[in-house]
Amino acid sequence: HFHTHDTSGINAASVLTAADAGVDVVDCAIASMSGSTSQPNLNSIVAALKHQTRDTGLDVDALNEFSDYWDRVRDFYAPFDSAPRSGTAEVYLHEMPGGQYTNLKEQAASMGLANHWPEIARTYAEVNQLFGDIVKVTPSSKVVGDMTMFLVTRGIKPADVLNLEPGSTPFPESVIDMMMGGLGQPLGGWPRKLQQVILGDRKPQKGRPGSGLKPVNLEKLRKELTAKFKREITDDLLYSHLMYPQVFADFMKIRREHGDLANLPTPAFFYGLRTGEEISVDIEEGKTLFIKLLQMGDVDEEGKRAITFELNGVSRETQVADKSSQVKPKSRTKADPANPGQVGAPIPGVVTAISVSVGSKVAKGDKLLTLEAMKMQTTIYAPSDGVVETIDVKVGEAVESKDLLVRVKLQAGA
Repeated sequence: HFHTHDTSGINAASVLTAADAGVDVVDCAIASMSGSTSQPNLNSIVAALKHQTRDTGLDVDALNEFSDYWDRVRDFYAPFDSAPRSGTAEVYLHEMPGGQYTNLKEQAASMGLANHWPEIARTYAEVNQLFGDIVKVTPSSKVVGDMTMFLVTRGIKPADVLNLEPGSTPFPESVIDMMMGGLGQPLGGWPRKLQQVILGDRKPQKGRPGSGLKPVNLEKLRKELTAKFKREITDDLLYSHLMYPQVFADFMKIRREHGDLANLPTPAFFYGLRTGEEISVDIEEGKTLFIKLLQMGDVDEEGKRAITFELNGVSRETQVADKSSQVKPKSRTKADPANPGQVGAPIPGVVTAISVSVGSKVAKGDKLLTLEAMKMQTTIYAPSDGVVETIDVKVGEAVESKDLLVRVKLQAGA
């Protein structure tokens, strides 16, 4: 079974060579969805192998019909397509898998670093070497990406990481977990000096990851989730919870608040309705909603618009936040780098957890809060012994780099 992406632009040649070598299965993509960080072109490969000893027997005309359909569908998703427009030899430098390439580009854009992509790609390659030139596949490729973005946003060169004081830097959680042994051990182990810098006083795990996990009673867990979310928990939902509990919880929260948004027509979901446009939404068997946009008001001082619409012929009104408006959120105080008790955000992100309260006594290295930016979690630790004076953010709030998060009154002599 041969799997590859086509970021280089020439991996159809790899598939054809694999066919000559007797491969049983290859992964390809329908023509209009192929190439770049996707898989090589299925339609073209099938045509190229026709009348050869490895003729696939697939119908090229039928495949082209599928391609025409998906070509139209792909237009809906064009604004979210961050893959390179053509093949690039850059992949031989950074060795990013296709999925990681697009994810990291989105992550960079969300942090305002889209224009720094060449630097990010070079740093990714250097971080990979820092880790020992590891096998990069989900989730290890993501860990390299998390470390890359962390270093770029903080202005740290990969070559300088080994000079940092062990345990003094709030590396992303995924990096700490990998160095702890959470993804297993590469042949020969992790670079010892790097492991000490990242883990500090933490002791890495020994043995196979997951060997100490307790067995899960699936049916008991299914009943607990059914009671919690008040709906049938299918196998897909159960396994989603087991693998990604927080993502699953967020998904169920959105589903509870907004219903099954997959029932909406794709253009309406992504781009909204035009004034006078009407759509139909099947919310359950035999029940269809007809929704028509009548009017949109102007943006108010809070960045919201009054929306008038018809629901099954009945006029209604609501308010929605216009994210494209120019209303700016209030600016935050920046942490003073000269004051060691002021803890600032190392990266832009969203506050996902706060582990202390005002008045809490903390020791150096105690967890204060957690930030997340495009799936990259970073834990913020107390800089020294002391008492929490103020907490300047709330869970769910977005912060920019260097925004003040927490003030700690340092213990005398600390």
